[in-house]
Amino acid sequence: MVTSEIGADPMAAGRRPVWKSRAEIPGAMCAMEQEGAGMSEWIEACEAGDIDAEEVIRFDHADRTFAIYRSPDDAYFATDGLCTHERVHLADGLVMDGIIECPKHNGRFDYKTGEARGAPVCIDLRTYPVKVEAGKVLILIA
Repeated sequence: MVTSEIGADPMAAGRRPVWKSRAEIPGAMCAMEQEGAGMSEWIEACEAGDIDAEEVIRFDHADRTFAIYRSPDDAYFATDGLCTHERVHLADGLVMDGIIECPKHNGRFDYKTGEARGAPVCIDLRTYPVKVEAGKVLILIA
């Protein structure tokens, strides 16, 4: 395998360049990088005081629904807001002992990890990083 050297013109030598990485190719960007897709940003979901301990609230952003939780020890967590079984809003469910229970068929998830914990759910929830700054709950959305 021949790799291109900086300043060398492999085409002039009659061979195709083989690049070690996309970063070596001048001006090379994938479509996602060009459009800004895949970039993560912290989004304000709510005020920290909007959620009581062992409660959940719904947060909608950019055509997506999230569930924001507050644990008994004042930690905040975020997951996708729809049950993976039948896409019911989890914010209408029961929160107890680190578990969110779907209001439709009583499927259960660990809201800290997203792990499916009880039938009929078998697909985990996606979780999102959360931080609290100046009394506001922020989630990192990719």
